Amino acid sequence: MAMPKPKQDATDTRLDALSIPDNSGWSEAARQEAVGRLRMMGMPHRRDEYWRFTNPADFNAVEPVDAAPMDISDEAPLYEGMDQLRIVFVDGVFDAGASDDLSGEGIEIARLADAGLADIHWARDLYGLLEARGQNPVDRPLCALNTAFATDGILIRVTGKVSRPVSIVYLHEDARSDAILHHVVQLTEGAELTLLETGCVAARSNTLIEADVADDATLHHVRSQGRNHDRRTASAGFARLGRASTYKSFTLSANGALTRNENVVEFTGDDAVAHVAGAAIGDGARTPFHNDDTVFVTHDAVNCESRQVFKKVLKNGAVGVFQGKILVRKDAQKTDGYQISQALLLDDDSQFLAKPELEIYADDVACSHGSTTGAIDEEALFYLRSRGVPKARAEDLLVLAFLAETLEEIDDEDIAAALNERLAAWLDRHAS
Repeated sequence: MAMPKPKQDATDTRLDALSIPDNSGWSEAARQEAVGRLRMMGMPHRRDEYWRFTNPADFNAVEPVDAAPMDISDEAPLYEGMDQLRIVFVDGVFDAGASDDLSGEGIEIARLADAGLADIHWARDLYGLLEARGQNPVDRPLCALNTAFATDGILIRVTGKVSRPVSIVYLHEDARSDAILHHVVQLTEGAELTLLETGCVAARSNTLIEADVADDATLHHVRSQGRNHDRRTASAGFARLGRASTYKSFTLSANGALTRNENVVEFTGDDAVAHVAGAAIGDGARTPFHNDDTVFVTHDAVNCESRQVFKKVLKNGAVGVFQGKILVRKDAQKTDGYQISQALLLDDDSQFLAKPELEIYADDVACSHGSTTGAIDEEALFYLRSRGVPKARAEDLLVLAFLAETLEEIDDEDIAAALNERLAAWLDRHAS
């Protein structure tokens, strides 16, 4: 069926303003296929089912948006003191001088922009593949746009258990920066990696990670999106899990005028585990805050476990969205699927919109979901204040306690502690 003319016009306008990078090389074919997918589905619109709660206009606009960089000199780098391999991007451009040597035992790392110059590369068989698989049954046009026009990214191939995390650090310095980054991560059988992402990518950004986790492999992915007020962020993660593999993803968000985080997980091997979690704190007093977490998990193997745990704290007109689906295909017996989304509203002006979904075709499964929205516990607040804790501090303590369940999804205690400390610091500044 042909697209409505306004949507067709918007798509043509967006595509006309972009071009596939000259150094695409082996990714050229995948990029051209992505352009074809985008022309078929069109740019996202509020009438699209999975965009009904979030206005994608800022992502569709040809011109970049204005987003003043935030002075973050008042906070130490996240994970400071931790042994890590740092890869730095400034407004979406790789900074070799600020990055570490990309070589390491059991791991192969390359820039997408450099690797494209080679005649052939291991990432050729993965680039755009998981994104294309994730377009069914839900259209994800921003992801197709990313695959087609990404200017850079990191390609990581892991063949062993990497002892220190790979840390991608984003710095935002240009108020009109507009970045499209595409990362590919491949873990071979038995491999293990912790991947960290921190900071604000750009004024407007579209980032995507494709993660292929082979049999018995483990990927821990932890992301902190910084606290820039005006940024518009669209991020997506596609993960394919082999037999007895593990994938754990956590995202921490603060501020941001518009944030859309998508996670698409596909079980293809038996006995695998996937946990996807996130915490967000938003204050709409200074600028609008709209945070959308959308998750789609497909069980297509036996005896797999998935968990989705998302919590948001909202005030001053902030808006939080959660859309989560668990799809269990008919042969995915013994599936254990769990999904919870909760919001703590600190005033009457904020709102939380939730759309939990289960679609099950197997008959021997244990799947559940729940969603709640509530206010701060007045009895707990009174208890703390009666012991001399100032009201603002007491509220912060209760917020941290509310979000603690999401941080428990992170296996590494040092990483979880660093994020909890960062979260407490943001609350002390009232997320300013």
